[in-house]
Amino acid sequence: MNITIDLAQFLADGCLLFAAEGKNDFSLRVAKMMADGCYVLLAMNFLWGLYFVIMSFMRVRKLGFRSPKQQGEFMDQLMTLLSAGQYDAALEMCDGDNRALPQLTHLVIVNREIGAEPLKQLVLEVLQRDILADLDRITGWVATTIKSGPLLGLFGTVLGMMAAFGRIGTGEKVETSSIAAEISIALICTAMGLATAIPFNYLLANINARVGRVRDSLSAGLVRVLDHFQERPAVRRERFHA
Repeated sequence: MNITIDLAQFLADGCLLFAAEGKNDFSLRVAKMMADGCYVLLAMNFLWGLYFVIMSFMRVRKLGFRSPKQQGEFMDQLMTLLSAGQYDAALEMCDGDNRALPQLTHLVIVNREIGAEPLKQLVLEVLQRDILADLDRITGWVATTIKSGPLLGLFGTVLGMMAAFGRIGTGEKVETSSIAAEISIALICTAMGLATAIPFNYLLANINARVGRVRDSLSAGLVRVLDHFQERPAVRRERFHA
């Protein structure tokens, strides 16, 4: 009877030990698989951010003039035509030009009869909706990439350390190379996250500086164009009374 009880206890303990080891091995495999998957997520995050960085530089370059001198020459030629009342020639000059200032100038000339204040409001709405909002959307994705890099790296670090401590927790003799492999996953994920966030942070600062210059140049050019149409009614009244 005692032998039967001891045998049953032995089998029960063996089944529990086998289940615990099986569960532990499964947890280790899952943790290592998820840690390896962080490499893919980090690489995708980097490529996603790089795409929007390139898009930002291309967009800013497309919207603005290459130099203040080039914009100054454009504005001098444009204001000469506007002062002479040659609106068709000014429209032809701006038509087909994808830069922001010629596009908005074309809008101003076409809608010049609606009045100074409605014209100013129209230009501000188009500027915010069609130009600045698009730039903010693109740079927003770059900022999201910068924030996501360290978070994904931290996620991979936690999973790598879980795999390492899970192996140690088995109570068996563990090879140093096995522990080093799991710890290396944690460190590599952290490094990849920082390697994405740090350079992209500098790139985003450069993009924001370029966007700021485009906004300043747009403001300077639009003020000259809008002032021209705001002053013309007064000029007409003076000529009429004369």
